[in-house]
Amino acid sequence: MTQRDSQSALAHQLQALQHQISTIIKGKSAQVADCVACLIAGGHLLIEDMPGVGKTTLAHTLARSMGLQFSRVQFTADLMPSDLLGVSIYEKDGGKFRFHPGPVFAQVLLADEINRAGPKTQSALLEAMEEFQVSADGTTHALPQPFFVIATQNPSEQLGTYPLPESQLDRFLMCISLGYPDQASERELLQGQDSRAAIRALEPVMTPAQVLAAQQAVLQVHAADALLDYLQALLAATRSGHWFTEGLSPRAGLAVLRAARAKALLSGRDYVSPEDVQAILPQTIAHRLTPRASSGRGAREQVRAMIEAVPIP
Repeated sequence: MTQRDSQSALAHQLQALQHQISTIIKGKSAQVADCVACLIAGGHLLIEDMPGVGKTTLAHTLARSMGLQFSRVQFTADLMPSDLLGVSIYEKDGGKFRFHPGPVFAQVLLADEINRAGPKTQSALLEAMEEFQVSADGTTHALPQPFFVIATQNPSEQLGTYPLPESQLDRFLMCISLGYPDQASERELLQGQDSRAAIRALEPVMTPAQVLAAQQAVLQVHAADALLDYLQALLAATRSGHWFTEGLSPRAGLAVLRAARAKALLSGRDYVSPEDVQAILPQTIAHRLTPRASSGRGAREQVRAMIEAVPIP
């Protein structure tokens, strides 16, 4: 099979994946595409929205459609790091401690309502998300591959929530919001079968090995020098002090490029266009930035205004 044939087959698989997820998550094709792009870019996804709009259903549907091991943890104020990572227990028969893995040892981890847990438990995810490993009692335990965290959080004004620290937010490649469905999609939900039964009936359209192959294919998507010039112009704009209080880090710039490469791959192309960068920029950087108070805009609106102001080379 030639490289072009391989890319075509991969694009077909990814389209089939998005189509299957959209049969459960009605009327949210853009958000579904962002979720798939985030996964094949090797990143993690944060979904901020009200309870009951389908965040958990999206995570479970994605895992089922890719044949990935799924684990869900309900974050609460009394959740301890060991409840998430695992614990070492002394076994009298063997005369030594044995590590018992926690729910983080899954291929898709749903950290539900992550901002209801305390900062200590939130930070317990940092090493896992960044290094794809967990350290316990001086021993490092590798996480299964692929490893994808989907965290959900409620709006910060709700009672019993703790804001995620900047270091934690920076580990999420994208942050999206599902929002309410449109009337037609909501009617389909009301008339259709129970979503849990529908998810159980799904058959995987990709395998874990194919997911890993897609993540490798993202790295091969070409980014021309002119495209990198444009990306650097956007990064410089965030640091100018005109739009935001502080600018993006080099790590955030790499995250934008990875997400743009994934977006191009989903479109069946082996090169990144400026439109790919523009399409994923708000989801990729808004949660990392604080708009200047004088702007009167939210972070996403400020990012979109910046995109309009920065010319394409």
